[in-house]
Amino acid sequence: MSRARTAGFSFIELMASLAIMAVLLLIAVPTARMATQRHKETELRSALAQIRGAIDRYKKAAEQGRIEIAIGASGYPPDLAVLVEGVDDISSPDRRRLYFLRRLPRDPFDTRSDVPPEETWGLRSYESPPDDPAEGDDVFDVYSLSEGVALNGAAYREW
Repeated sequence: MSRARTAGFSFIELMASLAIMAVLLLIAVPTARMATQRHKETELRSALAQIRGAIDRYKKAAEQGRIEIAIGASGYPPDLAVLVEGVDDISSPDRRRLYFLRRLPRDPFDTRSDVPPEETWGLRSYESPPDDPAEGDDVFDVYSLSEGVALNGAAYREW
C-alpha cells in the first residue's frame, strides 16, 4: 500500500509560485516608477502654470498703473519672492497690498530640501534671449533646473 500524501507544497509548486511573483514584480516596479515620474511631471506643469500666471498678473497690474515701477523698467517682477510678499497698490486710496501667489511652489524635480523654493527655479529676464535664458533685473519666465527628460522626450528645462 502506498503512503498517504502529506499536506503542503512540493518544491516544484514553490518554484512556480516564486517565478510568477518575480514576473509580476518585474511588471509592477517599472509601472510604479513611471507613475511616480508622471505625477512629478503633472506637479511641474502645475507649478510652472501657477508661477507664470502670477508673473503675468504682476505685469498686467504694472501696465494698469497699480504698481510703482521705475521709468524704463519692463514691468515684470524683480524676483519671485515679491509675488508672495505682495506690493502696494498705488491706485488704491488705502494702499492695499496686491498678492499674486499664496505660496511659491517648489520644482518637484529638485530634491534639495534645505533651499528655499525660489532657488529651485531657473529665472529668465526680459532682456534674455529665449534660447539662452539668463537672470537679470526682472523675472520674465521660469524654468526647471532639472537635467532630466520627460516621458514625452522633451527636456524639463524646455517646458
